[in-house]
Amino acid sequence: MKICLIAEGSYPYVAGGVSSWIHSLMHAMPEHEFIIYAIAAERKQQGKFNYSLPANAIEVHEFFLDDHLYEEAKSGKRYHLSDVQRNSLISLVNGSNNVDWAALFQLIRSNHFTNVGEFLSSKDYYDLVEDLAKTKYTHVPFTELFWTVGSMLLPLFMLVRGDIPKADIYHAVSTGYAGVVGALAKVIYNKPLILTEHGIYSREREEEIIKAHWVKGYFKDLWINYFYTLSNSIYTLADEIITLFERNKEIQVELGCDPEQIRIIPNGIDIHDYRHIVRTVQDDTIRIGAIVRLVPIKDIKMMIQAFALVEQQLPNVELFIMGPAEENEEYYEECMQLVQLLNSQKITFTGMVNIKEYLGDIDFLLLSSISEGQPLAILEGFACSKPFISTNVGSCRELIEGRPNDPFGPAGFIVPVMHYEEMANYIVKLCLDESLRLEMGQNGFNRVSSHYTRQAFIRSYKEIYQELGTVR
Repeated sequence: MKICLIAEGSYPYVAGGVSSWIHSLMHAMPEHEFIIYAIAAERKQQGKFNYSLPANAIEVHEFFLDDHLYEEAKSGKRYHLSDVQRNSLISLVNGSNNVDWAALFQLIRSNHFTNVGEFLSSKDYYDLVEDLAKTKYTHVPFTELFWTVGSMLLPLFMLVRGDIPKADIYHAVSTGYAGVVGALAKVIYNKPLILTEHGIYSREREEEIIKAHWVKGYFKDLWINYFYTLSNSIYTLADEIITLFERNKEIQVELGCDPEQIRIIPNGIDIHDYRHIVRTVQDDTIRIGAIVRLVPIKDIKMMIQAFALVEQQLPNVELFIMGPAEENEEYYEECMQLVQLLNSQKITFTGMVNIKEYLGDIDFLLLSSISEGQPLAILEGFACSKPFISTNVGSCRELIEGRPNDPFGPAGFIVPVMHYEEMANYIVKLCLDESLRLEMGQNGFNRVSSHYTRQAFIRSYKEIYQELGTVR
């Protein structure tokens, strides 16, 4: 069977998290062939993979969201849109869930479009923005609205006009642009479409846009609603929607998913991969770790602030932040500047490393994200009997405290998002209590061994592929 995995901003360019999940899935299914449809921000990322592809990954189809910068166009054309096409475009920029995606795809891929830039220089596009200006943005400069809407639509239209590899099943690992590609494949080829949503993509984009400096205040709602609308494309067209935990399912239902269509399949890990990890250093230093990409959504600054408070109270602590910094070098520099400003002496940024070489000597781990799905980092820590202190995002509370009727005790502590003082207090508590660290670490190991196995995770997806792949 040939399966097309559609990923945005992750595999194979970015290590960890969703990328590790994709890599593990392919390795576990040598009986299937996989095509990777990889969506990245910039063409300069082309071919710069962080993974050695498995033998059954037969193709990587790359798409770059900045490709629209290279298009040229003539202005003033009239496309003579039908009412359905015009209304779908209006719904798309209005943030409505009433987009007729099949009609929109047909329009964008039709021969009427010589290129995308030409449409965004057309009279039809001008009319579209004028309608938006009159109905929703009456006090916003028209030229700003005109260029803002264009910057939203350009990468989307380029994506829709692109080639879609042929496969037996299409499997998007997020909504957003990846979800649009999946929906487009469904419309073109009428093949089974699966969505696995690790975190809630539209919520994550909302959080980023609220904080973003590049979006003017009066356009933030325009961008936020736009990403919710994009997500709706695959919510309405997917044959199977998979999420990782109950709270994610509740949010998906709030956003318009049919609850009967959603299946919960947790992430899984093979604890046997970690059985050789042992402590190699015997001293009184408490070593704290973080397995994390250095990007704003992980809120590394909060972690740094918390550790700086701990460092003032305890002399024998070290923090190892283990993960790549290349994805957002500007944010990495800001983190380094914060370390210097707080005069922290015992924080080490390791860069991309084999975490198994560090975990044996780590006493416990931290996660300070403002948004997560079901972090593999926590499962990896639990597989080594390491407790966690985490912000209350995604399924972190469920992982650390257990689901209802879970027989195991807490495997760490949960703190509010951005509350570095409370995180510092719990760090000190664990640093001073070795027996508590050991007890919580054992609880985490028992929980991951019982409820989050790689065997169960892979078996579930094999069954889904087999079920959908034999229908047609």
